[in-house]
Parts: sequence; structure tokens; C-alpha cells
Amino acid sequence: MIIFGTKGYLYQLAILTLVCGRCGNPAAHTLRKRVTKFTLFFVPLFPVSTKYLTQCTFCGAEQKVTGEQAERLRAQGAVTG
Repeated sequence: MIIFGTKGYLYQLAILTLVCGRCGNPAAHTLRKRVTKFTLFFVPLFPVSTKYLTQCTFCGAEQKVTGEQAERLRAQGAVTG
């Protein structure tokens, strides 16, 4: 019997002050990286997918961003933060 599946991991990369596209408020946004890994016998082996997103702390809206945009936002947060 072989036991396999996937497991998700969520990493917080930065906290940025941005204007929310949904509510229009300048609020803190968390920049997160969501990685799904293939597991074999409950041991994570390799990443299957990687997604980046920002979440508004005021209204909770999430927006997907590309890896390039995430790196740009992370660098921007390091300079201003």
C-alpha cells in the first residue's frame, strides 16, 4: 500500500501598506506565498504549485499576483519598511 497526496504551506513574505482594489482604503496588506507539495507517506517531497497573493487586512479581499510582482512588492516593502 502506497500513501500519497498533497499538503499546502503558507508563508508570509511581507506586510505592505497599499490601497485596496476592493474597498479603496489604504491599509496593511500581507504578501503571502502558497506552496503545494507532493507527499509520499506523509513526507513532503517536491513543490507541485506555487502561488502568490496579497490580502487586505481591512476587508479581507485577496488578490493573486505573479512571482515577479511579488518580488517587486517585497523589495518595495524592504526599502520603505
